[in-house]
Amino acid sequence: MLITMKAELTRAERLSALLERLVSAGQLEVEDAATFFGVSAATIRRDLDYLAEQQLLARTHGGAVPNTTSYDLPLRYKTSARSEAKARIAERAVELLWPGCTVSLNGGTTTVEVARALPRAARLREAAPGSMEPHGITVVTNALNIATELTVRPFIKIVVCGGVARPQSYELVGAIAGETLSQLTPDLCFLGVVGLDPEAGLTTNDESEAAINRVMMQQAKRTIVVADAAKLGRVDFCRICRVDEVDAVLTDADADPEIVAALRAAGPEVILA
Repeated sequence: MLITMKAELTRAERLSALLERLVSAGQLEVEDAATFFGVSAATIRRDLDYLAEQQLLARTHGGAVPNTTSYDLPLRYKTSARSEAKARIAERAVELLWPGCTVSLNGGTTTVEVARALPRAARLREAAPGSMEPHGITVVTNALNIATELTVRPFIKIVVCGGVARPQSYELVGAIAGETLSQLTPDLCFLGVVGLDPEAGLTTNDESEAAINRVMMQQAKRTIVVADAAKLGRVDFCRICRVDEVDAVLTDADADPEIVAALRAAGPEVILA
């Protein structure tokens, strides 16, 4: 029996869900998708045609199949899976900050949630004691979307590195990004990852992002990995660093107790949100 989606989605949400189902299943049939989303076949055809125009899939007779970019979807098309868990992680992360601190954020859905939680922390709007600076904290980032979200916040000073923009994640990478970030020493780095495994370490799916993330981690006085429970035990293509090279892991309460124990045994503090 085909499972259907009960909740009514906006078109943007449906487009994102279509892409995720396509990558997961390897193909999409118009009729099946129409039944699943509770919309007409004509609506699904229009959606698939639009995504094909964006070069995010390849149309077939009666459906669609992934193309080379479908497996590395732009961040704006990804639904924030486990959004409640990521929101809890973000709120706990912001509690670790203080007025006048400097914090670096790389790109990713969890670090975006951290950035979005910053404006809600009224205590961070205060200037550091004895400081004449009008802002409460400084955020260093290589993520264009994070910089855009925070630029309008008067109590946050934004420092953005240069570099080559990756459209899949909005992150700036390359030699220019690495050179800029290597000159900065923030108090904290909240590092998002694709995978976090006690033995394989911190991993991501792109070697250029891994290189920049490594610089950010090495330059910070303290590095905290922000990763929801679904990332734990996962190993992706490129290693950023070993687990014992970071200071803490901030995850959610659904994390596998065995993996949590293994992470703690490897060295870092594990904080459950």
